[in-house]
Amino acid sequence: MGIGLILLDNVQCLGTEASLFDCPATQLGWHNCHHIEDASVVCSGRANVRLVGGSDRCNGRVEVFHAGLWGTVCDHGWDLNAVRVVCRELGCGRAITQLGEATYGQGSGRIWLDDVACSGSESTLLDCSHRAFGEHNCQHSNDAAAVCSGERLVL
Repeated sequence: MGIGLILLDNVQCLGTEASLFDCPATQLGWHNCHHIEDASVVCSGRANVRLVGGSDRCNGRVEVFHAGLWGTVCDHGWDLNAVRVVCRELGCGRAITQLGEATYGQGSGRIWLDDVACSGSESTLLDCSHRAFGEHNCQHSNDAAAVCSGERLVL
């Protein structure tokens, strides 16, 4: 059970929306329910994506979660289409720019992805073409980064 504000009620998603806030629902903050009715989800276990080292969760070094470990993405082939996918996947608005050469600092540990190529319409970064997980020809000095416009909170 949650505490605090209840933001969404009567949410009716089709499943094609880029963000929960794109689904039809009552006006943000309007509801006729209690926390005993809080919704929850169980995710399928697909690899997660995050942005780290930036000023908020919508900009920073791109990292993916695979095989129980967070690792980085190499900047070889990294472009604005890939950033579009990451921003949409994270619910962080539109893509502003792609960055490389460890702009937000070098990661540590595994480099999971290299030669990422996205059309920009993929649902997740892992839907883009890329080398096999862990197969790369780069160093952490080539870690990719993304800058998104920020979270979309308007229905």
